[in-house]
Amino acid sequence: MGVLPDWLLPLPDAETMRSIDRWAIEERGVPGIELMERAGTGVARAVERLAGGSPAAVVCGKGNNGGDGLVAARLLREAGQQVTVVCVAPPDEFTGDARVNLERLPGDGPVRLDGTTWAGEQRNPGPSIGALAGAGVVVDALLGTGFHGTPRGEVAEAIAAINDLGARVVSVDVPSGVDASTGVVAGPAVRATLTVTFHSAKPGLWINPGKAHTGELETIDIGIPRGAPAEPTIGLILPEVLDLLPPRQAGSTKFSSGHVLVVGGSRGLTGAPRMAAQASMRAGAGYVTACVPASLQAIIAGASTPELMTRGLPDSDGSLETDGVADVLEAGTRGSLALGPGLGRRERATIFARTLAREAQIPLVLDADGLNAHAGHLSELAQRSPGTVLTPHAGELGRLLLLNSDAIERERLRHAREAAEQSQAVVVLKGDDTLIAGPSGMVAVSPGGAPGLATAGSGDVLTGVIGAALAQGLEAFAAAAAGVWLHVQAGREAARRVGAAEGVIATDVIAALPLARGAHAARGRPGGHRARDAGARGEGHDAR
Repeated sequence: MGVLPDWLLPLPDAETMRSIDRWAIEERGVPGIELMERAGTGVARAVERLAGGSPAAVVCGKGNNGGDGLVAARLLREAGQQVTVVCVAPPDEFTGDARVNLERLPGDGPVRLDGTTWAGEQRNPGPSIGALAGAGVVVDALLGTGFHGTPRGEVAEAIAAINDLGARVVSVDVPSGVDASTGVVAGPAVRATLTVTFHSAKPGLWINPGKAHTGELETIDIGIPRGAPAEPTIGLILPEVLDLLPPRQAGSTKFSSGHVLVVGGSRGLTGAPRMAAQASMRAGAGYVTACVPASLQAIIAGASTPELMTRGLPDSDGSLETDGVADVLEAGTRGSLALGPGLGRRERATIFARTLAREAQIPLVLDADGLNAHAGHLSELAQRSPGTVLTPHAGELGRLLLLNSDAIERERLRHAREAAEQSQAVVVLKGDDTLIAGPSGMVAVSPGGAPGLATAGSGDVLTGVIGAALAQGLEAFAAAAAGVWLHVQAGREAARRVGAAEGVIATDVIAALPLARGAHAARGRPGGHRARDAGARGEGHDAR
């Protein structure tokens, strides 16, 4: 799969994290009990910030995650905090470092969820959440990064009780019930206010549905030395990805800045190719040609900026015909091709899209009905040699893989990778956690956080931006990541400019693209601000 590029912050999965821990303990001589102490200390400090003096409850499993929680409980009690410790397994089942920290716990011993002690004494009578009643903050230390599957028994009951209580929740390393490696939630899962994770954030904290359970994310250093021999295959996109986009120089021309061919449009869907084309121009392409149905060319040209060139293609009642493939191939001998916006789903348009995608010898970004044209025919794209980027939402990816959208949303990482492998293309599965999966298995994850992008036409804008990056010479995976990052930043900027995310429309995002790119460039100039949030490298709070 190769080494992650330096514009991706590594997100180690559970297996990789186990190897890192093992290396730190066995090769570098860092005692596991010390790692646990530092982890629990970080959790305790987080609880102190949230609790405001209110009582806390720490709910522990019997593994190392529970051991981290027991350290936090001890430190909080030593600081004078009222803390109830709840264990979902008998104390005699605790082993290793977790057992050591159970024995170090001052004050009352652990109780069960219903408030009884493990010896049967009724210490806190009440309903099933009796032991949690009155807690202002609950520490979820039930299940760690190694968990996958469906929580059962007392663990499942504890998760339900934590969620039902309505208190603020601090999850230890990962919300219990979330698969740290994939973000899959197969059963009950804690909904955290804050997740304190150790050494590095994990993929499942940034990939939905796990991301939706994570709340605010804080990554803390627990003393694992640098240089661990690990090779994560998933990373969070960093701002430095925009450094890949070539700046215009004094000697640049429209040709050196790249040509994007936007191909699409149909009766009633003339706005999509216009927006994709305008986004390409605002994202840095030197010139853009919209190849559209000839019968609609005047409408599209008249509603567009004068800089946009248009080319009419053979059509039937506003739907592109296969005779137009040769015209596009003639016009697009270099640069990139953005195929699909507003294309429509008539049979003739579907045949046109599949034929053009197969025969075009320039990099391609395929969106909307260009994707729908390949439903059940995804492997055809593997025959292409130039770079190919697919930009589906969950419904479109479901059609490509012959699945429903709910199945895609349940296992977003798995299905994005599956589609990338079948198509031998880069797959951009859109969402707040947009995933960019390469055919080698490498995945880039967008930090998201731009709700203004949840508007009609936003996908057409992203298509145009990625098309511009491809035309400027970026290879497919990098072009997709740079396009996604710039799109997110423009979405945030658009919301600031109009005053609220709810008021953003796609043309606002297009207008904000130069501002988003310029803001990044300003930070890179001499005298500009280059400091990164500590969380960008896993050394503090991760942005949410």
